[in-house]
Amino acid sequence: MLAFNLGPLAIPVSFAITAAAWLAAHAAGFLAARRWRVSVASDLNDMLLWGFVASRAAFVLYWFSLYAHRPLAMLDLRDGGFLPWAGIAAALALALWRGWRRAALRRPLAIAILSGALAWAAGQALQQEQTKAALSARVLPQLDGAPASLPALAAGKPVVLNLWASWCPPCLREMPLLQQAQQQYTGVRFLFANQGEDEVLVRQFFRSQPLRLQHVLLDPGGALGREYGSVALPTTLFFDARGRLQTVHLGELSEATLASKLQQLDSASKE
Repeated sequence: MLAFNLGPLAIPVSFAITAAAWLAAHAAGFLAARRWRVSVASDLNDMLLWGFVASRAAFVLYWFSLYAHRPLAMLDLRDGGFLPWAGIAAALALALWRGWRRAALRRPLAIAILSGALAWAAGQALQQEQTKAALSARVLPQLDGAPASLPALAAGKPVVLNLWASWCPPCLREMPLLQQAQQQYTGVRFLFANQGEDEVLVRQFFRSQPLRLQHVLLDPGGALGREYGSVALPTTLFFDARGRLQTVHLGELSEATLASKLQQLDSASKE
């Protein structure tokens, strides 16, 4: 499962795991701090904030050349562009500084951090086990071609599988970027699987758009979305040359987030 619905909202499982780890840290910190009659709640909240800001700032700096022509995009957190290691380093640095200044905080804060880290690691392990997936062997109709399986279309190349629909505004906004990437990264196979719409509607959509995408697939029953546990569109899945799922992006891709995912895919394919 990649996400779940909470009312009208689609909540990524990764976000839920992080929230659960934060709550576990607070609970453990509260229980541990009672003995020393201190509170670590504000310190944990500050660590979360510092980590979040540092993670985003590091990502923007790393991919600055792709943000330079659209500076306001640096503030658009919806693209999911973060470098976790930078956030973790910043949060731990703050914890060390607070602990150095106040000795009474050291043990309860360490217990809280360890509890949160264990909860996060357990959640990540469980999610990876549940979402351990390979490129689907489903045979789907192509908009301009005979039905084909996804592995046959991949032809031994890494695959970017985009799940989309014509009624989805974020899907439409990211399509020009994906079209450009399809032309630029010839060593990667880009597949576009429409979810829940019939051939007539999809053809009408492309006649009204200046898009020239290759490998558009029809999945009127939304089978791929169910197979990969996607409850929101767009969802983009990245598979290495062996057909192993490496990473997933929920929501609209930015130029920087797409570049970062393709970089991860290239590294995984060389292993």
